[in-house]
Amino acid sequence: MPNDPTRVEIITGRERRRRYSAEQKLRLVEETMQPGMTVSAVARLHGVSPSLVFGWRRRMSEGGKAAIQADDDVVAAGRLRELEGRIRDLERLLGRKTMEVEVLREALTAARGKKPVWQLPSPPQGGSR
Repeated sequence: MPNDPTRVEIITGRERRRRYSAEQKLRLVEETMQPGMTVSAVARLHGVSPSLVFGWRRRMSEGGKAAIQADDDVVAAGRLRELEGRIRDLERLLGRKTMEVEVLREALTAARGKKPVWQLPSPPQGGSR
């Protein structure tokens, strides 16, 4: 039971914090919206900090407002960072390729200017060989 005072939870491993799935967060936020339930009561019931639940509620309401105002889907912040990183990588690659094209174009122009023109010797005047 999460609110049992004799129970102690020890978090081991690299991460020092508990991670909550989107479904867990949504379930807790929806529970706070039930008649007669408060954020503090839900948080105490599930062993979560009330400020954490308040933050989840705020983010959920802001995300919903943003989706309504933009008339578009809300994208997760992690997915947004991933896509922005991909755009940066592609822009960097495009810059490199543009520079390569410019260098090759200059080299081609320089090579065309230095190319010797071969002329065949004129046939001797007077006739035959």
